[in-house]
Amino acid sequence: MEISITINDVINLRAVLNETDTAQTIYRALPLNAKGDTWGEEIYFASGVNASLIDPTEILDAGDLAYWPPMQAICIFYGPTPASLGNEIRAAGPVSVFGKIHEGDLKALKSLRGPVNITLKKA
Repeated sequence: MEISITINDVINLRAVLNETDTAQTIYRALPLNAKGDTWGEEIYFASGVNASLIDPTEILDAGDLAYWPPMQAICIFYGPTPASLGNEIRAAGPVSVFGKIHEGDLKALKSLRGPVNITLKKA
């Protein structure tokens, strides 16, 4: 399952979703259009998708796509957040990684400051 992500109509990314129930639930809900925000080097937005927390983690890699249940948020991680210790990438709480960005410039995201317009759709 592959998706495209557009941010502020100028940044275009592509990601591959994993085979978890969380990924499949989000994929079925596409397309999603939302106003998101930044939290350090993370973009997040309330998706309205009710998905499962599978293999919860708080430490992520740049390019990881994750789901945070308390806000039904989809999160794009590309660097340290306010919760990070040192250079690690840390979520605000346990998240389920459901995909990974494989195409596009993650460095372009570093200049963003919320709010941002974001679209996720099936590729």
